[in-house]
Amino acid sequence: MKRERYLKGLIYIVVVVLLNVAGATLFFRADLTENKVYSLSEASIEAVKNLSEPLTINVFFSEELPAPHNNTQKYLADLLEEYAINANRYFNYRFYPIGGDMETNPTSKRNADLANSYGIRPVNIQMVESDEVKVKTAYMGLVVIHGDLMERLPAIISTEGLEYNLTMAMMKLGNKISTLLSLKGKIEADLYLSNSMASVAPAMGLNDLSTLPNRVEQAVNKISSRSYDRISFSRFDPATPEEKQTLSDRYNMLQLRWPDLSGGKVKAGSGVIGMVMRYGEKSVNIPVLEVTRVPLFGTQYTLMTDQEMEDAISGAVESLIDINEKVGYLVGNGTAERFGTNAANPMAPPTDALNNFSANLSRTYAVSEVNLKEKGIPEDINSLIIAGAKESFSDHDLFQIDQALMAGKNVAVFVDAFKEIKNPNPQMAYMQPSVYTPVQTGLEKLMAHYGVKVKSAYIMDENCYKQTLPRRLGGGQQNVYFAPIIENETINHELPFMKNIKGLVTLKAAPVTIDEKAVKDQNLTATTLFSSSKRSWIKETNIALNPMFLRPPTDDAAFASRPVAAMVEGSFTSYFKGKPIPEKPAADGEESAEKKENKAAAITQSGAVVEQGKPAKLIVVGSVDMLTNSLFDEQGNSANAAFVMNLMDSLNGRENIAVMRSKKQRFNPIDKVPDSIKTPVKAFNIVGLPFLVALFGMAVWLKRQSRRKTIRAMFQ
Repeated sequence: MKRERYLKGLIYIVVVVLLNVAGATLFFRADLTENKVYSLSEASIEAVKNLSEPLTINVFFSEELPAPHNNTQKYLADLLEEYAINANRYFNYRFYPIGGDMETNPTSKRNADLANSYGIRPVNIQMVESDEVKVKTAYMGLVVIHGDLMERLPAIISTEGLEYNLTMAMMKLGNKISTLLSLKGKIEADLYLSNSMASVAPAMGLNDLSTLPNRVEQAVNKISSRSYDRISFSRFDPATPEEKQTLSDRYNMLQLRWPDLSGGKVKAGSGVIGMVMRYGEKSVNIPVLEVTRVPLFGTQYTLMTDQEMEDAISGAVESLIDINEKVGYLVGNGTAERFGTNAANPMAPPTDALNNFSANLSRTYAVSEVNLKEKGIPEDINSLIIAGAKESFSDHDLFQIDQALMAGKNVAVFVDAFKEIKNPNPQMAYMQPSVYTPVQTGLEKLMAHYGVKVKSAYIMDENCYKQTLPRRLGGGQQNVYFAPIIENETINHELPFMKNIKGLVTLKAAPVTIDEKAVKDQNLTATTLFSSSKRSWIKETNIALNPMFLRPPTDDAAFASRPVAAMVEGSFTSYFKGKPIPEKPAADGEESAEKKENKAAAITQSGAVVEQGKPAKLIVVGSVDMLTNSLFDEQGNSANAAFVMNLMDSLNGRENIAVMRSKKQRFNPIDKVPDSIKTPVKAFNIVGLPFLVALFGMAVWLKRQSRRKTIRAMFQ
């Protein structure tokens, strides 16, 4: 029996060891979250699986970080391990810990120096220690090195969007390498510095101005060595007034003028300072000298640091070579400006500007402005954005949009149904509010032909944004009916880029309906993206967007769910099928084409109009305000921003990127439960659960009584 016990114990130990060996080699993982938050997206797997050159990620994190930053470090380690599992042999990563006293810990000192050489600087984080809030300096960044190029994530302070940022950095490096290797000729980096500025530099506090050319050349050579030697450097001395004025006009370069200074030791003169990077017809101006006006201290002049210079040159290279896919943005025809300014506060753009959207779009796409009246729609764009057009489109303009759609270019239209005419007297704006007139640009007939109709009305909804009133107005909350909240149940999740969008906020939205007959006649597929709630109604006339004066209708028949956005896809039939090519309107000052002698007018054409297009998508959103700063946040983390950027990814064939971006949402509400279920559940919790507990107790008591009787009977 003793030998048998030892044998069993030995067998158990062997089994445990074998199970551990099997678990280390034949393991599996299961992500039970709905959106697979802790698993890599398909786009991330493809990015590391198809590497053709070594890609290394060097991570620099300080040790003993306080919560929640220690969890961020752990999440990053797990994420990189997940990349490594799915990657091929070219993927590598390494952690460089930094901790302790740099003077006594040579490893930490060496790792910190390496981080600084990559441009990763320590950041300040708050921590609680001994009931005190303290600020600690910590390294929390990484660098992605692919070939001779690198991308930095200098401050990883949150796990949100970390996979997206990492994967996009890898994809960006891959695109940049292929683009640089295919360049014809070199990118020119030209420094313009007038020698006349040497005499006035000390008066400007620029004692190191003489070292600027060498510093710029070193920065250019450093970036060029990482860019397959595709950058050349030159220095010029603009001496004549004509040269200086030309540079100032062409590149918006800084031109300085000064009178006699220091008792005549510095003679009056002028000079130009700046840097221009050029490739082909494109150019980027890099202001190497920053001018700031500080109260009490006056005007301050500061030269770029070496790191700032390297970052600016690297960014200019990316801008010049268009490493990202091209997206067209329609300018003219009264469309919303991409970047707006606030006259009252130039540092803060107005809420109705598109600054945040434009900045986020430019991070992943090369945005090309399209003017239909000048060069038309370029061939190298994948999609076209038309945002809030308010001026009429000529037939020739509509023809260009139609033919772009026929060529397979996708189009996104953000509608502004009314044009607001504000009271010129701000003091009378309350008594005489703005007047809203319906916008008719001609684009409506084009969209209607493709199967999408936009009604000249605003959607009002009882399920809307609630504004908090100040005390002087009575406090409480006020319904902003023209800002409907789109809930999860009215969002179409069948489309991949809409799958993880759980809620949206719209503003001044027009109903967007699908014409089933037009869609069927062209053999297209149409889908409603999202709608307002069942307690919404429309306002077509007497528009007054003052929440204090808006009231829901008394007739329940006026309430219904209204579609706000729709998508039509397939091979469209041209609006101009069987029609001649529209005549291009004469420009201002030109003689009308009808008055010109045209000897070729008698020549007829065929095939000039593409009547049946390639597969394409048309998305129409009833609110241009979804692109404005009021609904699109600066960092692009809100649900509205995720929807808009996912929409753009869908139009550019990047569905996997859209799914990856939105799989982890800040706004993830619980599904609503109808009142018919709430009441029984509440009643069960209040009455049912205590009753069940009492019933269970009674059953236990009866069972014990029965057991006592049984035992008593056994001993009698």
